[in-house]
Amino acid sequence: MDPVCPLDYRYGRKEIKAIFGEEQRLQYLLEIEAALARAHASIGNIPQDAADEITKKANIKTVKVKRVKEIELETKHDIMAVTKALSEVCTGDAGKYIHLGATSYDIVDTANALQFIHATDMLSHEIKNLRTSLLKLIKKHRHTVMLGRTHGQHTIPITFGLKMAGYAMECERHLERLHELKSRIYIGKLSGAVGTGAALGEHALDLQMEMMKELNLGYEDVATQIVCRDRYNELICCLANIATSMEKFSTEIRNLQRDEIGEVAESFDVKKQVGSSTMPHKRNPITSEQISGLARLVRSFIYPTLENAVQWHERDLCNSSNERFIIPHCFILTDWIVFKMTSVFENLMVFPDRMKENMKISKGLPMAESLMTALIGKGMGRGDAHELMRTTAIKAVQEKKTLKEMFLEDPKNLSLLTKKEVDHALDPMNYLGATDQIIDRVIIKIDRK
Repeated sequence: MDPVCPLDYRYGRKEIKAIFGEEQRLQYLLEIEAALARAHASIGNIPQDAADEITKKANIKTVKVKRVKEIELETKHDIMAVTKALSEVCTGDAGKYIHLGATSYDIVDTANALQFIHATDMLSHEIKNLRTSLLKLIKKHRHTVMLGRTHGQHTIPITFGLKMAGYAMECERHLERLHELKSRIYIGKLSGAVGTGAALGEHALDLQMEMMKELNLGYEDVATQIVCRDRYNELICCLANIATSMEKFSTEIRNLQRDEIGEVAESFDVKKQVGSSTMPHKRNPITSEQISGLARLVRSFIYPTLENAVQWHERDLCNSSNERFIIPHCFILTDWIVFKMTSVFENLMVFPDRMKENMKISKGLPMAESLMTALIGKGMGRGDAHELMRTTAIKAVQEKKTLKEMFLEDPKNLSLLTKKEVDHALDPMNYLGATDQIIDRVIIKIDRK
């Protein structure tokens, strides 16, 4: 059968896709069944040799995906298919102790937690790679002056390094979020059909604690038949938040690459790469556009995730089918988006000369605040200084003159500031505020990691 989902042939790194693939998923389920057996043995519920046999056979070399699928066609139940396939390969009477006292979602949700561990570790590693790429740009362009823009309009000068520093700290916060999530999402359960642990016997709580200790997981404080989905809400919203940051970064690259701005550009293989099937001159920011498109898809998974938290009584099955899409897609796509964003920044072309040229387009208007600040420094009231520069800027636009020309036309202004002071105030390099200190703070913070 030809693949249908683009994850199978277009998007996603093989390393993280493997975590959510059929074989690895089965391996997680088997590991949990084995841990359950060992926990039973540790408190004397089943013979130790039975637990040893179950542990020995609970792997995908022995229990095959193909066999599990064959059984599921008959049973119409995925976890029962796993337990039956495992029992088939166990010798002696060990098979009768498999899945003892458990309900399916004791296994399913605990397997999810193991996937979360490996997937969040992989994602965190890639965010660190992105942060490293940004750090290089920060250091290289800490003094590369460019226009700041708000509302799509020219404002006052910033540096490209400062822009990258903001992105790096956003990545830093996402790393913190992923770390903080661990105590709330690395959670399994062993509490039976409705959370009471009735089928697990008098030592149910000890059994749960022992099993989760084996798996290095926490356990749900008060479970129903499932791990509480507020935990999953937080996880998927975190992934969507990360994806949204990547779209924010990529949108800025796309905007700065526009022909009329042209301050940065994605790398382009001039020997082979094609920008358009009809327009030979095109050099499109295709990776940044892909990031934006896929980030929107990740965000779209928030809605069904939140809906899944609304369960009928102790549980219904409405979450099961869509979580098979939501969890792997969100992780694989978010990881891919971060990976591609890293590639963009690692190979980004930056054009400082164009940034300087763009500073001249507004004929000095972005330095109006700087002149206003200089006037205030000479004793003029803030309101008066603002009004003077506001009217000067308006006249400069109307008469198509530079801000400097318009300001110096009025002799009264020269009684306030000398020409040298005016020139100093109009030099963007002299109006970067605490940029250097802010960048130093960011570099120190990241280098400590």
